[in-house]
Amino acid sequence: MIKIQNLHHTFAIGKKGKERRIPVLKGVTLEVAKGEIVAILGKSGSGKSTLLNVLAGFMAPESGSVKVGTQETTALKEAQMADFRLANFGFIFQNFQLMPGLTAFENVELPLKIKGVAAEERRTKVKRLLEEVGLVEVADHYPNELSGGQQQRVSIARALITDPPILLADEPTGSLDSETEEEILALIQSLNQSLGLTFVIITHDEEVANVAHRRYRLHDGELVKGDKRHAV
Repeated sequence: MIKIQNLHHTFAIGKKGKERRIPVLKGVTLEVAKGEIVAILGKSGSGKSTLLNVLAGFMAPESGSVKVGTQETTALKEAQMADFRLANFGFIFQNFQLMPGLTAFENVELPLKIKGVAAEERRTKVKRLLEEVGLVEVADHYPNELSGGQQQRVSIARALITDPPILLADEPTGSLDSETEEEILALIQSLNQSLGLTFVIITHDEEVANVAHRRYRLHDGELVKGDKRHAV
């Protein structure tokens, strides 16, 4: 489903004209099968968020390619990538990124509004997903009226609302206590098993990575599996 080949990327630091390039990704290659949970571990600044941004098409790599299904996304123009992203990816963030002025129901509904889905279909889908993540009773609550775990469940429901085949999770439990973390990880596993969803999880947390079918680590810009440099 996902095929990343020989990604290279650097960042410039220093004053303009005197900047130097710092390698962040060095020939990263990875394949993710349909229905798989893959975790990518790394310390802060290791490049794992850069890798996720390249995979999602928010950032173009300096070289290398990303293929999702049959589409090479690194060849798409910005507007084309935006449409492709909406159809193929759902996003789960550490800080939830909910709209504070919208209720839980309205936050989940928002991507369908953007797509122009009819109101009745929106209501039916949102209600079903809120039931699936256990939030029907707080559908009319605003984010500041919800616990961290409830906010993350809203975020997950919003990520699922457009029926994307792939969910990209960036530190999905980083703002949660250990008990709530366990609940969210159990939900991720349940969605993977019941819906066959593919997950790519970026994390620094070994416990989070333990839910994955395969684990990798970004170290000095290279993707490592176990003690060996990994190339698919």
